[in-house]
Amino acid sequence: MKRILVIALSGIGDTLIATPLIRQLREQFPAARIEALVLWPGAASLLDTNPNLDAVHQHPFHTAPLLDSLQFVARLRRERFDLSINTHTQGRREYRIIAGLIGARERLSHEYENQSWIDRRLVTRSLPQDYSVHGAINNQRLLGLLGETSTATPPAYELFLSGEERAWAGRAAGTMGLNHANALGVHVGSGGTKNLALRRWPLQGYVELGQRLLAAAPRLRLVFFGGPDELDAHSALRLQLDPERTCFPTTPSVRHAAALLGHVGGFLSVDTLFMHLAAAVRVPRQWVIETPTVNPPILPLRPDWTLIPNPAVAGRNLDFYRYDGRPIAGTRESLQRIMASVTVDSVEQALLREPPAGPMFPITPPTV
Repeated sequence: MKRILVIALSGIGDTLIATPLIRQLREQFPAARIEALVLWPGAASLLDTNPNLDAVHQHPFHTAPLLDSLQFVARLRRERFDLSINTHTQGRREYRIIAGLIGARERLSHEYENQSWIDRRLVTRSLPQDYSVHGAINNQRLLGLLGETSTATPPAYELFLSGEERAWAGRAAGTMGLNHANALGVHVGSGGTKNLALRRWPLQGYVELGQRLLAAAPRLRLVFFGGPDELDAHSALRLQLDPERTCFPTTPSVRHAAALLGHVGGFLSVDTLFMHLAAAVRVPRQWVIETPTVNPPILPLRPDWTLIPNPAVAGRNLDFYRYDGRPIAGTRESLQRIMASVTVDSVEQALLREPPAGPMFPITPPTV
């Protein structure tokens, strides 16, 4: 293989899930030119400094005029790739159409529920996805189609932050008075495509939880991460939480946000990009509120994290969401009820339960 293209056009978190595959490709094809194609600018940012890649291509297929997208694909086609790999979880057929138009000699993909004879013309080899294992494992298995053996090393996210980004995060953490012993990071948002915003835990839940934690743990600081999609939520939180002990940092980029995550001792979110970033920088403690979209392929790629169960999901995640390009099954009202079924008590108990142990949540005994 002389030229390889890794196609990772779904969410930015899925781009992180693809990084173990990129490393394995570099190990098994050390002389090859390896490139990546992504949809989102944030995804391109996460890969920009990856030493296992020779180039990163980014194009907004979802918003660009069709002619612009066809011209972009035509330029990639002229590079005559030997191999392209559509990484997990790219269930939409459009992703395989793009791979077919680029026209690498070998085109690998997974088989999803919407598989048909059309897909067999778009890709040259495929294998069924496995909902029971992580997306990184699904990606590794594709190499078996080439006769390559999977690495024995457990896959791990790879995020190569620069010295400038780490230095910025250190200064920001110092200004906010953060350290691993006193800072809990929180992301109240979720993805914005399809109807994925409906998997957010109710904002009032974060308000009540924050008030309880700040009252119980005098040294605790809450750090609310997010971007433009969370501005309104953050404005509401500012009005209801102690301004001296809550922080809403503005980060220059998703990479700077990841670097700042390295300065908190715990992180709470639903399954979203920030969940993967927290796992990538190995935040010491991590909690994930279960949503209808939580399935093994997209869980944090680390062994030491805690799932806060959603009683309304009750193990029926695949009844709600599969990687076939469709939105979460259910009405707006029903999905909001599902997320509201996770109580503040259950989240608080998960955060305060032993383990984890340590100084982050030194609880003040109630006065008698």
